[in-house]
Amino acid sequence: MSRSYVNQSTLSSKLGWSEATGRKWITEFQEFLPPKIVGKSKMYDDNAYKVLVTIKQLSEKKFTRGRILEIFKEEGVPQSVDEIEKIIKEYSVLDEEGQALVDSIPSLKDLIIPLLNVMSDKKPFIASMLNKGVAEYLSLTENQLSISYPDSKETIFTSRMRASRFSLQKQGYIEEVSTHTYQITTEGTELLNNNNVNIHEEIEELEKVIDPIEVIQENVEEIEEEVVNRLVNELKKAHWRRLETIVVELLTAMGYGDGQVTQRINDGGLDGIIKEDKLGLDNIYVQAKRWENTVGRPEVMSFSGALDAKAARKGIFITTSSFTKGAEEYVERLESKKIILIGGRKLAKLMIENDIGVSVKKKIVIKEIDFSYFEGE
Repeated sequence: MSRSYVNQSTLSSKLGWSEATGRKWITEFQEFLPPKIVGKSKMYDDNAYKVLVTIKQLSEKKFTRGRILEIFKEEGVPQSVDEIEKIIKEYSVLDEEGQALVDSIPSLKDLIIPLLNVMSDKKPFIASMLNKGVAEYLSLTENQLSISYPDSKETIFTSRMRASRFSLQKQGYIEEVSTHTYQITTEGTELLNNNNVNIHEEIEELEKVIDPIEVIQENVEEIEEEVVNRLVNELKKAHWRRLETIVVELLTAMGYGDGQVTQRINDGGLDGIIKEDKLGLDNIYVQAKRWENTVGRPEVMSFSGALDAKAARKGIFITTSSFTKGAEEYVERLESKKIILIGGRKLAKLMIENDIGVSVKKKIVIKEIDFSYFEGE
């Protein structure tokens, strides 16, 4: 039985991605999507489609490209629904309870009609009042309203409400009448009065409306992810003494105190010291290891022993790789001291946040209408 092949554009379309989005994912995961070369074109079979479906599922659970790549390299590509669920459960940025809470928050299409109903009296509403009105309309709990994804400053509910408002505004069902203040239009009122079939069809169309701000955010996240990956690679190539200096410089920039790299000999397995006060009454000891393999519990226990030799209560173990669950569980159970574990990806993100080893390439300013400018006679 011969296989059927499609080009990159068709493959992206089957997954509901734009061609640009599909190209980025396919390029990033090329090693797991071996193409068939036909002339100058790359063609992909059903197996490639299945791999991308898995990638899309993990992405929708807020797994980053880098994280998915790590998982695929360590675990292989999951081949069944059970294997995908196992990965989501073991590696998810949210625990099981948190994920269940996220799943219970209404999606964009579930927010459309409640949002229009709240606005049905044709009065203007500021965005925060709309959020409150829809939350009350749907009887959402405080937990549903307050949860956000890790590293996100915006709650999931607020993000979905913003996307819903944009879709309705883009299609002319609501309009922005002043800064962050919205009002239902005649078309919006008519949509509410339509029959269920027409409403359902229109909601399906509204789901396809893309907020350019979200597109920008996705691309910014992709750029940041690429910088993280490149930083990790550079850290792995850096001389071990240079890595120690980088780590101490980072912790100093983060405001933990004055830092210094220890002497090369007789350092007791400790690579740096951060003095939290000028007299050195309270020190944080640092170990930085340029490793490829995952750091396990024995290595962390050895670091803990080095802290004991200094009668120290605080330590930071940094590696360019990652830590095993056993290592993480060990430090969680410590009572007499506190040890923080920082893996390569987290180290890179902290460097970006604190402008260590990076520089600003370009700033983008997004402008909006200043409604107050047009007021008055």
